[in-house]
Amino acid sequence: MDYTIQKMAQLAGVTTRTLRYYDQIGLLKPARISPNGYRIYGKQEVDRLQQILLYRELELGLEKIKELLDDPSFDRKHALQNHQQKLLSKKDRLERIIELVDRSIQAEERMIIMTDQEKFDAFKEQLLDKNEAAYGKEIRDRYGDQTIEASNAQLMGLSKAKFTEQERLNETLLAVLKTALEAGDDAHSKKAQEAAKLHQAWIRFFWPSYSKEAHLGLVDMYVADERFQSYYDERSGIGAAQLLRDAVQLYLAE
Repeated sequence: MDYTIQKMAQLAGVTTRTLRYYDQIGLLKPARISPNGYRIYGKQEVDRLQQILLYRELELGLEKIKELLDDPSFDRKHALQNHQQKLLSKKDRLERIIELVDRSIQAEERMIIMTDQEKFDAFKEQLLDKNEAAYGKEIRDRYGDQTIEASNAQLMGLSKAKFTEQERLNETLLAVLKTALEAGDDAHSKKAQEAAKLHQAWIRFFWPSYSKEAHLGLVDMYVADERFQSYYDERSGIGAAQLLRDAVQLYLAE
Protein backbone atom coordinates (compact mmCIF):
# COMPACT_ATOMS: atom_id res chain seq x y z
CA MET A 1 0.00 0.00 0.00
CA ASP A 2 1.25 3.48 -0.83
CA TYR A 3 0.94 6.50 1.43
CA THR A 4 1.09 10.21 0.85
CA ILE A 5 3.13 12.18 3.35
CA GLN A 6 -0.03 13.12 5.26
CA LYS A 7 -1.19 9.49 5.46
CA MET A 8 2.28 8.32 6.43
CA ALA A 9 2.44 10.89 9.22
CA GLN A 10 -0.98 9.84 10.53
CA LEU A 11 -0.01 6.17 10.38
CA ALA A 12 3.20 6.67 12.38
CA GLY A 13 1.99 9.37 14.74
CA VAL A 14 4.55 11.93 13.58
CA THR A 15 4.25 15.26 11.81
CA THR A 16 4.68 15.88 8.10
CA ARG A 17 7.40 18.34 9.09
CA THR A 18 9.33 15.46 10.70
CA LEU A 19 9.04 13.35 7.54
CA ARG A 20 10.22 16.25 5.39
CA TYR A 21 13.23 16.70 7.67
CA TYR A 22 14.02 12.98 7.49
CA ASP A 23 13.91 13.28 3.70
CA GLN A 24 16.15 16.35 3.79
CA ILE A 25 18.89 14.60 5.80
CA GLY A 26 18.61 11.37 3.81
CA LEU A 27 17.26 9.32 6.71
CA LEU A 28 13.93 8.44 5.09
CA LYS A 29 13.45 9.15 1.40
CA PRO A 30 10.03 8.62 -0.21
CA ALA A 31 9.71 5.76 -2.66
CA ARG A 32 8.91 8.25 -5.40
CA ILE A 33 7.54 11.70 -6.12
CA SER A 34 4.13 11.77 -7.83
CA PRO A 35 3.56 13.86 -11.00
CA ASN A 36 1.89 16.54 -8.89
CA GLY A 37 4.93 16.71 -6.54
CA TYR A 38 3.65 14.64 -3.60
CA ARG A 39 5.99 12.37 -1.66
CA ILE A 40 4.80 8.75 -1.88
CA TYR A 41 5.89 6.09 0.61
CA GLY A 42 5.64 2.31 0.26
CA LYS A 43 6.13 -0.77 2.45
CA GLN A 44 9.91 -0.45 2.52
CA GLU A 45 9.64 3.12 3.80
CA VAL A 46 7.03 2.11 6.39
CA ASP A 47 9.39 -0.57 7.72
CA ARG A 48 12.30 1.86 7.79
CA LEU A 49 10.25 4.48 9.64
CA GLN A 50 9.30 1.87 12.22
CA GLN A 51 12.99 1.18 12.82
CA ILE A 52 13.73 4.89 13.06
CA LEU A 53 11.04 5.44 15.66
CA LEU A 54 12.16 2.41 17.67
CA TYR A 55 15.73 3.68 17.71
CA ARG A 56 14.47 7.13 18.70
CA GLU A 57 12.63 5.53 21.60
CA LEU A 58 16.02 4.15 22.67
CA GLU A 59 17.38 7.72 22.49
CA LEU A 60 19.78 7.24 19.57
CA GLY A 61 20.69 10.28 17.50
CA LEU A 62 19.46 10.61 13.93
CA GLU A 63 22.96 10.46 12.47
CA LYS A 64 23.64 7.19 14.29
CA ILE A 65 20.29 5.75 13.23
CA LYS A 66 21.05 6.55 9.59
CA GLU A 67 24.44 4.89 9.88
CA LEU A 68 22.88 1.74 11.32
CA LEU A 69 20.06 1.47 8.80
CA ASP A 70 22.34 2.15 5.83
CA ASP A 71 24.79 -0.55 6.90
CA PRO A 72 24.64 -3.34 4.25
CA SER A 73 24.81 -5.93 7.04
CA PHE A 74 21.74 -4.51 8.82
CA ASP A 75 19.49 -7.40 9.90
CA ARG A 76 15.91 -6.25 10.53
CA LYS A 77 14.91 -9.34 12.56
CA HIS A 78 17.99 -9.11 14.76
CA ALA A 79 17.42 -5.38 15.22
CA LEU A 80 13.83 -5.98 16.32
CA GLN A 81 14.95 -8.63 18.79
CA ASN A 82 17.54 -6.21 20.14
CA HIS A 83 14.88 -3.49 20.41
CA GLN A 84 12.68 -5.88 22.33
CA GLN A 85 15.35 -6.67 24.91
CA LYS A 86 16.24 -3.02 25.44
CA LEU A 87 12.61 -1.96 25.73
CA LEU A 88 11.98 -4.72 28.28
CA SER A 89 14.93 -3.42 30.28
CA LYS A 90 13.53 0.09 30.00
CA LYS A 91 10.17 -1.23 31.16
CA ASP A 92 11.83 -2.76 34.24
CA ARG A 93 13.52 0.55 35.05
CA LEU A 94 10.24 2.44 34.67
CA GLU A 95 8.47 -0.04 36.91
CA ARG A 96 11.12 0.56 39.59
CA ILE A 97 10.63 4.31 39.28
CA ILE A 98 6.83 3.88 39.48
CA GLU A 99 7.30 1.75 42.59
CA LEU A 100 9.43 4.47 44.18
CA VAL A 101 6.82 7.12 43.34
CA ASP A 102 4.07 4.90 44.78
CA ARG A 103 6.04 4.47 47.99
CA SER A 104 6.59 8.21 48.18
CA ILE A 105 2.86 8.89 47.68
CA GLN A 106 1.99 6.32 50.34
CA ALA A 107 4.48 7.91 52.69
CA GLU A 108 2.82 11.30 52.16
CA GLU A 109 -0.72 9.96 52.58
CA ARG A 110 0.08 7.95 55.69
CA MET A 111 2.42 10.57 57.11
CA ILE A 112 5.20 7.98 56.94
CA ILE A 113 8.65 9.46 56.55
CA MET A 114 11.02 7.88 54.04
CA THR A 115 14.57 8.30 55.20
CA ASP A 116 17.05 10.07 52.94
CA GLN A 117 18.99 6.81 52.73
CA GLU A 118 15.91 4.95 51.45
CA LYS A 119 15.38 7.57 48.76
CA PHE A 120 19.06 7.56 47.86
CA ASP A 121 19.29 3.75 47.68
CA ALA A 122 16.33 3.68 45.29
CA PHE A 123 18.11 6.18 43.07
CA LYS A 124 21.30 4.09 43.04
CA GLU A 125 19.31 0.99 42.11
CA GLN A 126 17.84 2.85 39.15
CA LEU A 127 21.34 3.93 38.08
CA LEU A 128 22.60 0.35 38.23
CA ASP A 129 19.63 -0.85 36.17
CA LYS A 130 20.28 1.83 33.55
CA ASN A 131 23.99 0.99 33.31
CA GLU A 132 23.24 -2.72 33.12
CA ALA A 133 20.83 -2.19 30.24
CA ALA A 134 23.22 0.06 28.34
CA TYR A 135 26.61 -1.57 28.96
CA GLY A 136 26.03 -4.75 30.95
CA LYS A 137 26.87 -7.36 28.34
CA GLU A 138 30.08 -5.69 27.19
CA ILE A 139 31.55 -5.04 30.62
CA ARG A 140 30.55 -8.49 31.92
CA ASP A 141 32.16 -10.14 28.90
CA ARG A 142 35.35 -8.18 29.55
CA TYR A 143 35.59 -8.28 33.35
CA GLY A 144 33.34 -11.16 34.43
CA ASP A 145 30.20 -11.30 36.55
CA GLN A 146 32.07 -11.46 39.86
CA THR A 147 33.98 -8.25 39.20
CA ILE A 148 30.88 -6.39 38.05
CA GLU A 149 28.80 -7.54 41.01
CA ALA A 150 31.57 -6.38 43.33
CA SER A 151 31.61 -3.01 41.59
CA ASN A 152 27.82 -2.74 41.91
CA ALA A 153 28.05 -3.55 45.61
CA GLN A 154 30.69 -0.84 45.94
CA LEU A 155 28.32 1.69 44.37
CA MET A 156 25.41 0.66 46.57
CA GLY A 157 27.65 1.08 49.60
CA LEU A 158 28.57 4.68 48.79
CA SER A 159 27.29 7.25 51.23
CA LYS A 160 25.35 10.19 49.87
CA ALA A 161 28.40 12.40 50.47
CA LYS A 162 30.70 10.03 48.59
CA PHE A 163 28.25 9.68 45.73
CA THR A 164 27.99 13.45 45.43
CA GLU A 165 31.77 13.69 45.51
CA GLN A 166 32.19 11.27 42.60
CA GLU A 167 29.57 13.19 40.58
CA ARG A 168 31.47 16.43 41.18
CA LEU A 169 34.73 14.71 40.20
CA ASN A 170 33.20 13.43 36.96
CA GLU A 171 31.88 16.90 36.06
CA THR A 172 35.35 18.32 36.67
CA LEU A 173 36.86 15.63 34.44
CA LEU A 174 34.45 16.46 31.61
CA ALA A 175 35.23 20.18 31.95
CA VAL A 176 38.99 19.58 31.87
CA LEU A 177 38.67 17.39 28.77
CA LYS A 178 36.61 20.08 27.05
CA THR A 179 39.21 22.73 27.86
CA ALA A 180 42.02 20.52 26.55
CA LEU A 181 40.17 19.84 23.30
CA GLU A 182 39.31 23.49 22.73
CA ALA A 183 42.97 24.38 23.24
CA GLY A 184 44.05 21.73 20.75
CA ASP A 185 46.05 19.88 23.41
CA ASP A 186 47.41 16.39 22.89
CA ALA A 187 47.71 13.59 25.45
CA HIS A 188 51.04 14.93 26.77
CA SER A 189 49.57 18.30 27.78
CA LYS A 190 49.07 19.38 31.37
CA LYS A 191 45.29 19.44 31.01
CA ALA A 192 45.12 16.00 29.40
CA GLN A 193 47.27 14.52 32.14
CA GLU A 194 45.09 16.22 34.72
CA ALA A 195 42.09 14.54 33.10
CA ALA A 196 43.82 11.14 33.34
CA LYS A 197 44.51 11.69 37.03
CA LEU A 198 40.89 12.74 37.64
CA HIS A 199 39.64 9.67 35.80
CA GLN A 200 41.77 7.40 37.96
CA ALA A 201 40.39 9.03 41.11
CA TRP A 202 36.83 8.77 39.78
CA ILE A 203 36.86 5.05 38.98
CA ARG A 204 38.29 4.25 42.41
CA PHE A 205 34.86 5.14 43.80
CA PHE A 206 33.39 2.14 41.97
CA TRP A 207 36.16 -0.47 42.02
CA PRO A 208 36.79 -2.53 45.18
CA SER A 209 40.42 -2.77 44.07
CA TYR A 210 42.29 -0.75 41.47
CA SER A 211 44.67 -2.08 38.81
CA LYS A 212 46.40 -0.34 35.94
CA GLU A 213 45.52 -3.20 33.60
CA ALA A 214 41.79 -2.87 34.30
CA HIS A 215 42.02 0.91 33.93
CA LEU A 216 43.72 0.58 30.55
CA GLY A 217 41.10 -1.95 29.45
CA LEU A 218 38.32 0.40 30.45
CA VAL A 219 39.62 3.40 28.49
CA ASP A 220 40.19 1.14 25.49
CA MET A 221 36.46 0.43 25.58
CA TYR A 222 35.80 4.19 25.50
CA VAL A 223 37.25 4.23 21.99
CA ALA A 224 36.22 0.76 20.78
CA ASP A 225 32.56 1.01 21.82
CA GLU A 226 30.59 3.91 20.34
CA ARG A 227 28.24 4.11 23.31
CA PHE A 228 31.11 4.79 25.72
CA GLN A 229 32.72 7.08 23.18
CA SER A 230 29.58 9.13 22.69
CA TYR A 231 29.27 9.73 26.44
CA TYR A 232 32.51 11.74 26.47
CA ASP A 233 32.31 13.14 22.95
CA GLU A 234 28.80 14.54 23.46
CA ARG A 235 29.72 16.20 26.77
CA SER A 236 33.27 17.41 26.17
CA GLY A 237 33.59 17.51 22.38
CA ILE A 238 34.39 15.20 19.49
CA GLY A 239 37.63 13.39 20.24
CA ALA A 240 37.26 13.54 24.03
CA ALA A 241 37.14 9.77 24.48
CA GLN A 242 40.22 9.32 22.29
CA LEU A 243 42.11 12.04 24.15
CA LEU A 244 41.21 10.53 27.52
CA ARG A 245 42.30 7.05 26.41
CA ASP A 246 45.65 8.35 25.12
CA ALA A 247 46.19 10.50 28.22
CA VAL A 248 45.51 7.60 30.58
CA GLN A 249 47.92 5.38 28.65
CA LEU A 250 50.67 7.97 29.08
CA TYR A 251 49.76 8.69 32.69
CA LEU A 252 49.92 5.03 33.68
CA ALA A 253 53.14 4.43 31.74
CA GLU A 254 55.05 6.77 34.04
